[in-house]
Parts: sequence; structure tokens; C-alpha cells
Amino acid sequence: MAAPKATTIKEAVKRFEDRFKCSATESKEVQLQFQWPPIEKMDPQLGTLVKCEKLSLSTNMIDKISGLNGMKNLKVLSIGRDYIKTISGLECVADTLEELWMSYNFIEKLKGINVLKKLRVFYLSNNLVKDWVEFNRLQELTTLEELLFVGNPLCEAMEENVWKVEAAKRLPYLKKLDGEPVVREEPAPAEQENK
Repeated sequence: MAAPKATTIKEAVKRFEDRFKCSATESKEVQLQFQWPPIEKMDPQLGTLVKCEKLSLSTNMIDKISGLNGMKNLKVLSIGRDYIKTISGLECVADTLEELWMSYNFIEKLKGINVLKKLRVFYLSNNLVKDWVEFNRLQELTTLEELLFVGNPLCEAMEENVWKVEAAKRLPYLKKLDGEPVVREEPAPAEQENK
């Protein structure tokens, strides 16, 4: 027996509209997660979701980000539990995207993340980032306030408190790391006088 054909974005959008009795092109939130058979490709059909502010494509079998042209209001993109290996294809939503949820994928490199100038929340737990060179790419995101990074080889190789201090030092704007508020060491009074 042949494996079922992957669900297309068009089919997933139709299911969403039937289920919620609404027009996807008019919706601020569009849920295309948990499709069966799973979605394997993001395609230009997504560009018709012009009013969408939150798009969920989690728990499918998508291996790369694409098709977001035209989504000029997108603020939250949820693509966790997919098969994504690289952070690319986000340039067209770089001016609006504030939250990117990508936990449980296969991301090793963070090249391309720097285009997201408004990114405040980045969930990247349980991926494959293993060195500081890649982590340091997040330094270009001066709006980043919340980062979920637990489960990556980089932080799993260190003691939790060492990891948190080092990550917070490298990302001075961060307010929340791995679900907890970032606690920064206050400089000693003598150091403050010298500033």
C-alpha cells in the first residue's frame, strides 16, 4: 500500500476554513498544525493569508521555510516539531515578525536570523546548535527579550548556572532565558564609580 500523499497548504487552509467556519484570508490567526497526512512544503499559497498575524505550522514534516511573501502582518510563526534544518526564507517577514517558535527541529546554524530586526521571542529548544560562534549570531537581535535554548548540545554540555551566566553575558538585552528571568550580577560599588 502506498504512503498517503502529503497535505498541501491549500488543502490545510480549506480544512481550517471548514473547521472554524471562517475565511483564512480574513483571519488574524491561522492554524495548520497537526495535519494528516503532514504538510511537507510551505508554498506561495501562504501569501494569500494577508491579515494573518499568527501562523501555526507545527508538528508537520516541513523541511524548509518558504512561501511567506505577502504575509505583511505576520507577527508570530510557529514551526516547531518539523524537519527544518536552516533559518532562511524569513526575509519577507523580517519587518513584522516578533516571535519565532522553532523548537524540536534540526537547526545547527543560526545564519540568517539577523534579518529579524523586531524579534522579541525565539524558541529554539531541542535543536542541534553546538557552538558559541552560532549562538553569538543572536547578538545582532537587539530586540530579543526571551530565548528558549535548552536541549541544544551547546548548553547541555555545561552546568546550568554556567550556561545561563555565559548566555546572559553574550545577550545583554535578554530578559528571560529557558523559561526563567535573567538575573544579572550587579557591578560592585567601586566599579560603578569608575563608569
